[in-house]
Amino acid sequence: MSSITIRAAIVSDLDRITDIYADAVAHGTASYELEPPSRAEMGARFASLMAGGFPYLVAEKDGTLLGYAYAGAFRPRPAYRFVVEDSVYVAPEAKGQGVGLKLMQGLVEAAQAAGFRQIIAVIGDGHPDSASVRLHEKLGFRHSGRLEGSGYKHGRWLDTVFMQLSINGGALVPPDSDSLPERKFRE
Repeated sequence: MSSITIRAAIVSDLDRITDIYADAVAHGTASYELEPPSRAEMGARFASLMAGGFPYLVAEKDGTLLGYAYAGAFRPRPAYRFVVEDSVYVAPEAKGQGVGLKLMQGLVEAAQAAGFRQIIAVIGDGHPDSASVRLHEKLGFRHSGRLEGSGYKHGRWLDTVFMQLSINGGALVPPDSDSLPERKFRE
């Protein structure tokens, strides 16, 4: 039995990534999008993240892509440059197999290596027993806020939960001038 491999996403992964996300949009509440984006839109989003140097990972087993995760800018203002927001999606048939955990462990490592200081999880339908909340808690994220009734999808109001993980010393040490966020800022 082969194991799950985590690797950097490439353009040829986008068809499967688009399918995984389309299922999450159509059937889930993690994303507040109501219509699945096209393959072209997913390609544009991927290209933007790659141009920014952000980590984008996939989980693969026996040649099948099981899920993906990426970190992108939390907000566009330059003072937020050390903060990223994570996203993680797992194919329906792969849920409950540790794919999300492996992806997020890889994503945290990649964000640390790039020199980011905070990872923010913005979790749609973030009730306490949701898989995403439990996953982030397992990784050491702490609860940092809740927006009640902030989304309406599938005929019900949803809360949005914010969770946060400090990395690389968080706000306790000055920025690293050689970090990706600082290099991009100086460009």
